[in-house]
Amino acid sequence: MARTPVAVLAAAALLTASVPVSAQTPPDLRDLVAARAGQAEGEVQRRGYTFVRTQEGADTKWSYWRRGNDCVQITTTDGRYASIDRMDRNLCDGGGSRDSGGNAAAAVLAGAAVIGLAAALAHHNRNHDNRDDSHDNDYSRGYQDALYGATYDRNDSEAYHDGYLAGEAERSNRRASNSDHVRRAPWAAQQACSARADDYQNRPRGSSTPISVRDIGGGNWQMVMGTGPYRSVCVVSGDGRVRSIDPY
Repeated sequence: MARTPVAVLAAAALLTASVPVSAQTPPDLRDLVAARAGQAEGEVQRRGYTFVRTQEGADTKWSYWRRGNDCVQITTTDGRYASIDRMDRNLCDGGGSRDSGGNAAAAVLAGAAVIGLAAALAHHNRNHDNRDDSHDNDYSRGYQDALYGATYDRNDSEAYHDGYLAGEAERSNRRASNSDHVRRAPWAAQQACSARADDYQNRPRGSSTPISVRDIGGGNWQMVMGTGPYRSVCVVSGDGRVRSIDPY
């Protein structure tokens, strides 16, 4: 049975906002302004752009994409591309990042975004014997609407509703993972729990990221790990020795 293609999504550590040198929409992306974000990201990729990083506010997301020497900033509000602006090239070369740990965290988050919808849909379908392509389409649309902050469609199907709830869970995980509170944990501990959570959730490497951390004393940390819309609890030493991992 054919499955709905999953748009490659990504999120990264909080970065310093910047103002475009020339707030000008590239001609090859002009038709995507006002498009639904979940559908348009795949089109941005098909036109040769590569995702670099993203930052999120309360109701707005800014993502940066590169193609050769070109750098663009895409502003997303209410689940749609509000604007697409040409930016300084250095903003797509890691400009604005706080430290190397932040760059590494961005890579982890990008991996988590790639598998989020696919994992949620596969888990959902294992519990629904009447699934079909229409069901998967509705679920995927609900998931992406929630992930990008679009208004809930009250006239849609049960599959859309289930997808929207899963998308809200991943959106919550991503926001939490961007906090300075999470980044205060030792990087070795974060990496170790990320790898163990990937194995625990049976997901590819780089799929999991810490969304909450707590110093529990004795050189150990407790981390709530987000893997797409799912969570687990990892206890780890500061130098990266995982003590345990359990359901959240």
